[in-house]
Amino acid sequence: MVIYLGGGSQRGNDLTKLKSYGIPHYIEQGQHYPFIVASPQCPGNKYWTTENWFDSLYLNLTTNYRIDTTRIYVTGISLGGYGTWQVAIDYPEKFAAIAPLCGGVNDSDTANISRLKQLPVWTFHGKADNIIPISETERVVTKLEAHRGNVKFTRLKDVGHGIQYLYADNTIFDWLLSHQKKNNSPKK
Repeated sequence: MVIYLGGGSQRGNDLTKLKSYGIPHYIEQGQHYPFIVASPQCPGNKYWTTENWFDSLYLNLTTNYRIDTTRIYVTGISLGGYGTWQVAIDYPEKFAAIAPLCGGVNDSDTANISRLKQLPVWTFHGKADNIIPISETERVVTKLEAHRGNVKFTRLKDVGHGIQYLYADNTIFDWLLSHQKKNNSPKK
């Protein structure tokens, strides 16, 4: 399962906003994926980091659908990139890999970045991004590298904030799906 966290313009209570770009957009255009996609919507005037939305989503999805809990991934863009980093810091044991796009981590949360050192991360940011500076991703990657984290950073030359096109092909998804976490649950 891939959890997609949308950007700031996708917040609110109108689910059609989720289809404006990102994974839900490509699904709307007829793209098929070999995994379940969960696209929660961030409420208007809130952030993915404002409150705990993950526990109830995780419980609902793993209870009601056949989800391989060793193959859960999260990705998001812009505001969703921040959310991707944050939910992974808060729940590193729940994910097999993450792919944040043009996001970062709030200053107060960089102290916890070591929680991600075992989690495969592939992050992207446009060098010409004038909405969220590339330095936001660079500082997270630098801290993660200092903890010998499993991080891959793709800097996109001459590209601004609109990097949602990266979801148009399967490159990110092939990389995500190549990872599976060890299931540490006790055997019955």
